[in-house]
Amino acid sequence: MSVSPFKAIKPSRKSIPLSKVKILSPVQPSKIILAGLNNREHARELRIAVPGEPVIFLKPPTAVIGHRDNIVYPPGVKRLDYEAELAVVIKKEAKNIPVRQAFKYILGYTCLNDVTARDLQKKDNQWTRAKSFDTFCPIGPWIETSLDPSNLRISCLLNEKLKQDSCTKNYIFSADYLVSFISRIMTLFPGDVISVGTPVGVGPMKIGDKVEVKIEGIGSLINRVVLPRRLYR
Repeated sequence: MSVSPFKAIKPSRKSIPLSKVKILSPVQPSKIILAGLNNREHARELRIAVPGEPVIFLKPPTAVIGHRDNIVYPPGVKRLDYEAELAVVIKKEAKNIPVRQAFKYILGYTCLNDVTARDLQKKDNQWTRAKSFDTFCPIGPWIETSLDPSNLRISCLLNEKLKQDSCTKNYIFSADYLVSFISRIMTLFPGDVISVGTPVGVGPMKIGDKVEVKIEGIGSLINRVVLPRRLYR
């Protein structure tokens, strides 16, 4: 009988070289909740007031891709941005969780790229369309289950050039606080993802670019930007 990875994780004695495997997204979430403007410097660069409480929004599960999958540049989008983020993966159903108990509901942490059609975000004055295209939520490469997320270096490299470089201690609202806050709004299920926010330095990507989200203690999430193969199904 198989056991859900959200209930028990048992390492196998069998090892396989990474070069021999295709790494999929480590989760298939029912929802992805992201914290916007959770960094004072990032809020300033977007010329938006620092929030007094978390500003949250959603990405659909259809946006999820894994490590080394391609980010598709949608037709009509004029600016496509990277946003390196630390993401929390939920372990068990959570509702109305106190901040001090939040750690009990966290399976682990991973990298996330909050890909954004920046021109559409500004045009719409709300974020759903700009954040929700297919392939706009790279997650991975895996979930680190033994990690203190409070003081980790987080960076983004575009074509090997450093574009974002910060530390998770600069978040306004901690991962535990966000789990508690969001659980008071919506029920969280195993595999759901909460992304904690991006640091200063967001910027545009072009067709052919390689983007790497790198977080200390977790690893690197790498994707490339491509044109769509075809426009219709």
